[in-house]
Amino acid sequence: MTEIPLLNVPSSNQSGNESNSITCPDLNDWWEIVYYIVPKYIDIVCVIGMLGNIFVLFTYSLHKSSLKVAEIYLMNLAVADLIFLTCLPFWAENIRNQFNWPFGNFLCRSTSTSIRLNLYTSIYLLVAVSVDRYLTFVHTLNHRGIRSKTTAKGICLLAWLFSILLSVPTFMFRTVIPYPQWNISACVLDFPTPLWGTAEKLVFSIVGFVLPSTVIIFLSFSTIRSLQKHARERRALRTKSCKEQKSTKATRLIFTVVLMFLLCWTPYHFFAFLDILYKTQVIEGCFWEELLNFGEQFGYTLAITNSCINPVIYVIVGKYFRQKALEVFSQFIPCGFPLSWASFKEKSSYFNMFPVRSSLT
Repeated sequence: MTEIPLLNVPSSNQSGNESNSITCPDLNDWWEIVYYIVPKYIDIVCVIGMLGNIFVLFTYSLHKSSLKVAEIYLMNLAVADLIFLTCLPFWAENIRNQFNWPFGNFLCRSTSTSIRLNLYTSIYLLVAVSVDRYLTFVHTLNHRGIRSKTTAKGICLLAWLFSILLSVPTFMFRTVIPYPQWNISACVLDFPTPLWGTAEKLVFSIVGFVLPSTVIIFLSFSTIRSLQKHARERRALRTKSCKEQKSTKATRLIFTVVLMFLLCWTPYHFFAFLDILYKTQVIEGCFWEELLNFGEQFGYTLAITNSCINPVIYVIVGKYFRQKALEVFSQFIPCGFPLSWASFKEKSSYFNMFPVRSSLT
């Protein structure tokens, strides 16, 4: 198996595997279901995700006001997701073609590298967003020097450069290799030794998931505890303000961010960890082989959903973003089109009652 399960040559076809003394069960019917369902799902994710992220980019680019700190991170996240989603149709066709790569070596290498680049860039941009939320809602008086636009742009640049560095092995070793026994040419990682593949998976799991997700979870729940503490203090004083309402909305959004991130990415990395155990022969046998093949297919298919729903859980659910979107796209609406602008202005006045410090609420 390779590090991206969508690129795997399913082991159910590997009847000639000499490492198995016991013949594995024939699961071709199950793989036919994978070949039929997964590409269609990827196509749907691509269409919805590309429309959503393009909508986000247009809103931020065309709005008359300058980007705020959190919006700089979100705009970079939308770019990363858009690059990722642009590459996915190639892999949908790859699965539809039963893992026979039809696009040549250049697209094999370039699209694989772009996908891996997105995986790293997205997670570290989410770390940056989590830090920004933490500084905004926990250390409200001591973060002004840190939360500057110049700093945010520099952090985004570092995230892209660091992700490019981590994606170099994919660019170097991804290639198209013929498999005459299955009559296909598969786009796979061809490392010099199996140890390289195990090491690459460990780096991706630890640097690309365990460490950043730990930071995201810690910062998010620290922010939630702080918001809840302030809410209890206000209830004790029987006071309620617009700032309290904003904090309550931020609490719900943070829970959504953490929950959806874990739901989308944890299964894939769980199966990736099992794959490391399988390759090091800690676990063996047909059961684990087939579980890993189907499990990684499921895990990666679920993981790509995160790029589709990012515009929803990070931006579109925010009222401040909807205000910006309506201001941008209302200028393209014909004059005769019925639009309750007065109602919109009344709703928008809520945002002018206090300084908006984050586009996530």
